[in-house]
Amino acid sequence: MQNTLLEIMYIFGGIISVVTGLYALSDKENKKRFGTALFWIIFGTIFIIGPYVSPVVVGILLLIMGFLTLTSQVQVGKFKDSTEEHKERKSLEIGNTIFIPALTIGVVALLIATFTPLGGLIGLGIGALTALIISLIVTKEKPENVTYDSSRLLQQMGVAVILPQLLGSLGAIFSKAGVGDIISSIMSGFVPEGNYAFGVVIYCVSMAVFTIIMGNGFAAFAVITTGIGIPFVIMLGGNPAVVGALGLTAGYCGTLMTPMAANFNIVPASILEIKNKYNVIINQVPLAFIMLLIHIVLMYLLAF
Repeated sequence: MQNTLLEIMYIFGGIISVVTGLYALSDKENKKRFGTALFWIIFGTIFIIGPYVSPVVVGILLLIMGFLTLTSQVQVGKFKDSTEEHKERKSLEIGNTIFIPALTIGVVALLIATFTPLGGLIGLGIGALTALIISLIVTKEKPENVTYDSSRLLQQMGVAVILPQLLGSLGAIFSKAGVGDIISSIMSGFVPEGNYAFGVVIYCVSMAVFTIIMGNGFAAFAVITTGIGIPFVIMLGGNPAVVGALGLTAGYCGTLMTPMAANFNIVPASILEIKNKYNVIINQVPLAFIMLLIHIVLMYLLAF
């Protein structure tokens, strides 16, 4: 049941990407419409048929996507936008109720993850579908606008949208390759034996730093927890649940400080047309350091 629902959601995501490719292909003003269309259609195809084809085929498709990106064949097309008068009128009409759909995603995901056996990932998908329906009710827009605006938003996000999947896979490869064991052997020469306080500091800081490098907390988690979290924190008596939860979110402190997390830090600057694309990161850095310090203190106090 869970796997079936999850697969359906991946297929929905793939369909949106394929539709984005078709919109790009029909955009005669986009000089690179063929490369743009091919990129999004391949991306959507992987989501739809990925589990049913050879990993070699998926790898070749990813290499094609990488080549299209490397040769700058993917760019945002031209989209019809609403007039400023329409935007201002709708803004006054809708007001703060526009935030209801966004909040719905988190609330529905939390409820499903807590009170059903479906899990958080499926809850997130159901929450997104629920939010979509509510947004149509709140904005009173036509359902046919959904595919067009989804395509517009996906193209604005650009090739950075694939980074979470690639970086997550890279973390799994690092873990399989034994990078965590190498880090553990290196750190054993620096961390005083039996000093779990020092282990907590090194673990949290390493999670943040490796996330800055990788751009993804999940990619860092597998490697750093294997190399530092388990031998220098959990094996010294740390509660695995507390250490794991706080270790992962310590990594998210690094997410706030890296352009590698493009979908969080660079894409918003692009969508909002901010002149300096690093302004989002610059404003987040002080808070990131404060949150990292809080994580260290909480892990030290709660895990032992």
